[in-house]
Amino acid sequence: MEFVFEKIYVPNNHSFISRKLPLSSDARIHSHKNFELNYITSGTGRRIVGDNISGFEKGDLVLLGPELPHCWELLDAEKDEDPACIVTHFSENIIDNEFFKMPELQNVVVLLKQANRGIRFRTENDSEISEILTELSQSVGLEYYIGLLKIFNLLIKIEDRERLSNPMNRSSVFTKNIEKINKVYEYVFLNIQEGINLEEASSVLNMAPSSFCRFFKKKTGLTFMEYVKNVRVGMAAKLLAETDKQITQICYESGYNNLANFNHYFKASMGKTPSEYRKNFR
Repeated sequence: MEFVFEKIYVPNNHSFISRKLPLSSDARIHSHKNFELNYITSGTGRRIVGDNISGFEKGDLVLLGPELPHCWELLDAEKDEDPACIVTHFSENIIDNEFFKMPELQNVVVLLKQANRGIRFRTENDSEISEILTELSQSVGLEYYIGLLKIFNLLIKIEDRERLSNPMNRSSVFTKNIEKINKVYEYVFLNIQEGINLEEASSVLNMAPSSFCRFFKKKTGLTFMEYVKNVRVGMAAKLLAETDKQITQICYESGYNNLANFNHYFKASMGKTPSEYRKNFR
């Protein structure tokens, strides 16, 4: 199975993002800078975390540290349920936040530091975790952050834990590829509003456009333009949620020059029109 790098979009004024996502039978091994908490709501399959390969089923709960390769590959689904998981990503710098230096949160900090190898939590209290995570993926504002603290409070109380992976010894090739992909990510985020140019992006890595496109697709699982579209949609979602700007203005600030295309790509990616999406935050 091929390994790819991924960039998780967390809005600037949020310390984390929680979503319910479908499971796939053709999932790829990937890594990202953020911490990840993954809870399986339906489906069974194969879980890969670092050098650990095991099965997963409904109720599987795993905490991952930054840049730890992982994959949940669907093999079977629960009857009458769409195979899915609730995934929460939060910043790799969360431990450095002043708030987390409070004595009451020291056990949480210790837990997060241990997540560099991946932690599977065994618990019989799945219903409470499922309820809180489901609410978390649907909450906004202060309730959103309170939900995260509730989850941390549950995790530190679970004594039955399994460390999944042996310590990762990343090769120089692995590190070099991360640095290259991050340079491309940085170029896209800096130029998304003014316009993205394939030749300029290729020159960031001193590659010809054709070689650059092959490299980017192999390392991320997306074509370069697919990734650019995802960033534009993510930026638009942030502006819709956090500002009162007109949708037309948001369209142009996200790098689109056509409102119809903007509406089409946003709905295809988010499952809602921009106006429908904004209503969730009002």
